[in-house]
Amino acid sequence: MKVLFIINTKSGNRLGAGLEAIISEESRKTGFEYQIYRLHQDNTEQMIREEIDEFKPDVVAAAGGDGTVNLMSKILCDSELPLLIIPAGSANGMAKELGIGNRIESALSLLTTGVRRKIDLLKINNIHCIHLADVGLNARIVKRFENDVRRGMLTYAKHLLAEIFLIRQYRFHITTDGESIVRKAVSLTFANASKYGTGVVINPIGKLDDGKFELVIIKPFPRAKLLSIAWKMFNGTLQTSEYAEVIRSGKASIRTSRRTTLQVDGEVIGKTRQIEVRILPGALTVITPRQEEPGS
Repeated sequence: MKVLFIINTKSGNRLGAGLEAIISEESRKTGFEYQIYRLHQDNTEQMIREEIDEFKPDVVAAAGGDGTVNLMSKILCDSELPLLIIPAGSANGMAKELGIGNRIESALSLLTTGVRRKIDLLKINNIHCIHLADVGLNARIVKRFENDVRRGMLTYAKHLLAEIFLIRQYRFHITTDGESIVRKAVSLTFANASKYGTGVVINPIGKLDDGKFELVIIKPFPRAKLLSIAWKMFNGTLQTSEYAEVIRSGKASIRTSRRTTLQVDGEVIGKTRQIEVRILPGALTVITPRQEEPGS
């Protein structure tokens, strides 16, 4: 087996010479051949594609955060070449979603113990999305986070608290499957997955391979209800809140009352008023832990 490791050395605070030592040791134990490609700021998608064409790997392993995973999902979309996620970012939302967790060693072991699984992707304004995207409250938090030199959950929490006192409302004109509605909201999430890397479950009914995505609408709420909504998010019952609405669809068109920040997989794209979303069913092959059979 040949494995091409794409390593983003600027993801989170978790990468250094230690990762390459772990890869070398795992290669010695299990016998796979490997090559390492280090991502730099001036790397292009075409350069990575050329590296794949030259090395001809059986597996591509992406070491970084959700932004790195997003980049590789675009490159590997609609190919049979599987992606292994090595969690090395600040939150590692997609790795957690797939049951890989946060441990690099456990992720590497999936080269021999894992199974291949086809999952959906989203296309949002012609940008690939593997995990979650949104406009409104969380997107502004991500923008604050991106401009902060510090990383980690405490930094995210700091910016969350700052935004809570600056909550803005938007009017969204939403068209899904031929039906049009208008909603006032503080946040609109386009969810391929179910939860953020923080553990917050924004989309309790989300599945990565059902050929649908969910629009999760968070309606304006009194600040006194913030803790109640947060509790429902953390225990996976947000759909029971009177301030949340979930719409399943395969395609959607959204227009906002004013320009608002769009973030995709933790990366700020910029401000927009028009958003086009569609599902790409089974577009990406990933390597995941084996699912336990019921009753086993």
